[in-house]
Order: sequence, then structure tokens, then C-alpha cells
Amino acid sequence: MTSASVGILATGSYLPKSEITNEEIAARFGVTNEWIERKTMIRSRRCAAAWEAVSDLAAQAATRALEQAELSAGQVDFLIVATSTGDFLVPPTSCVVQAAIGAQRAACLDVNVACSGFVYGIALARSLVLSAPGTRALVVASDVWSRFTDPKDRSTSVLLGDGAGAAVVGEVTSSPGIVEIDLRGRGEASQLLVVEAGGSRRPASHQSVDDGGHFLRMQGRQVTEFVLSNLPGAVADLLARAGVRPEMVDHFIPHQANGVMLGNLFERTGLTNARQHLTIDRYGNVGAASIPVTLDDANKAGLLRRGDLVLLAGFGGGMALGTCLLRWA
Repeated sequence: MTSASVGILATGSYLPKSEITNEEIAARFGVTNEWIERKTMIRSRRCAAAWEAVSDLAAQAATRALEQAELSAGQVDFLIVATSTGDFLVPPTSCVVQAAIGAQRAACLDVNVACSGFVYGIALARSLVLSAPGTRALVVASDVWSRFTDPKDRSTSVLLGDGAGAAVVGEVTSSPGIVEIDLRGRGEASQLLVVEAGGSRRPASHQSVDDGGHFLRMQGRQVTEFVLSNLPGAVADLLARAGVRPEMVDHFIPHQANGVMLGNLFERTGLTNARQHLTIDRYGNVGAASIPVTLDDANKAGLLRRGDLVLLAGFGGGMALGTCLLRWA
């Protein structure tokens, strides 16, 4: 078996029912609905219920992906959860999801690569399936950023929402499956997106809570510059190694960070014949979940045809980049 014979078998997603509209955000910050949509292309974002944690959203998305694959949770060999907002520091959120869905035989691990986490999870899943032919991996990305968003910070409150997406990864015979993956980190830019408190460098304290140290802080302009400067080159390298010209790509599914930025990014990639899929208008930026949520949205709509070339592109905190080219099975 070669790396090209592992692919995505099924997808699933879950978005909380509660919506935070632009009208609510606009009233809070003294701007207009039109201003928010013009700056971000976002009209609404979802917010987890008080009783919902990351594992609850993840379990829902995982169950839907398994249903589409016609598999039981007991047939999952590896369970990978990508999140930066996990239920606990310990235990891993993947273990909580395992218990929730009944995946008793699955090896569990968490991946924290922020908004690139799903692509990194797919890379790990491919390697694990290759190492043990006949196995299946369930990759789930879930984030509840509403719990870590400063209600006084317009830059993050406008963008972030909650959601989960999942994919079942295993052997495929009807297409080459995953063609190529490119992962890269730029730790020197790590302070562009950061939650400063709650870890070993700055443990939780009264002072850290009073200072807002447990909220996400983002240098938005610098993040945009980083992505526009680095991701097109990563895409070009990926396609070159795969022997694929940009115009041969059928679908582009990027991390749903900011709609305006994605428009600029799409132009710079040279994917002239690709359809760029967006869900940011409905759900906002749902962190690591944004790629699988958007992938599932396109899949359920019947937009992905067998044999289509699909390019996934993750980018965000770290700073980290992850791109994946696959032929839809």
C-alpha cells in the first residue's frame, strides 16, 4: 500500500443552535451590521450552549461522520481530536470523546496546532493507517472559542464562533486519495495569536483573570500579512511536489479566518479553475473546525465529485501552516 491509497471516507459536522448575529455585535461595539459584513463577510456565528463543551460538539460531528461511513464507533482504531480549547488540561479531550461515542478500541490523542489542526490530524491519520493496513482513523476538529473571547475585544468577538467537524480516514480503492501533505511551522511569529494565561508559564491566578490573560489576543493586521506572505508559497510547493498545476485543482477549502482576507489569498494562489468554498458568512471562524465544517458542507451539497482534486489549507496560531491535496473518493 502507498500513501496515495489512504483517503477521506466520510465527513460530518455539528454547529450549535444558538446564533450571535451581527446586530448583537454591532450594538456592543458601536458599529453597523454593514461594517462588520464588509470587513469580514460574516453575517452570523454560532455559540455553544452553557452545557456544551468541546467534547460535546466533537462527539456530535464524529457520530455524523461515522453514520455517513456506515461504521460503528467500535470500528475506529485511532481517534484524533484537534483543538486549542479542550475540555481540560488533563485528560485529553479525545479520551472524553471516546467515552461519549463508545469507540472502546481506539487509541486516542489530541493535536493542538490551532487552526491548522485538522490538516495535521489528517497527516497523522494517514501515517497511522499506513502503518497498520486495514485500520481506520477518525479525525475530529472542535473549538469553543466563545469561552476564550474577550467580550470587550472587537477584533476577536466579530470573528470567532463555535463548531466541530470530522472525517473518517482509511484505505480507498476508487481513487488515489491523499496525494500530498505539507506541514510547516514559524514559531518566531508565535506571539501574533496567544492565550497568555492558564499554562505552565503563567498559571491561573486572580491576577491573570483580572488582567484578561485567559482570553485570546490577536494582532490582526500582522496575522493577515503573515498568511498572505507565506501560504501561497506553501501551496505552490505542495502542488509542485504532487506534479499538479494550479489550474488543475477543482476545489479550494481554506481555514475560514476572514472572508475579505480569503478573497485576497485565493487570488494569490493562482487556483484559476478552483471553486473556493466558504462557510464563514454563516458560522464565522470556528478555529480548527472550520476546514472540516466547510468540507462537510460541500460534501453534503453534492459539490465534490469522485476524482475531483481538493486542496485543504490551514493556517493560524503557532504560527503554523498545513496544506493537503487529495483526490475525492
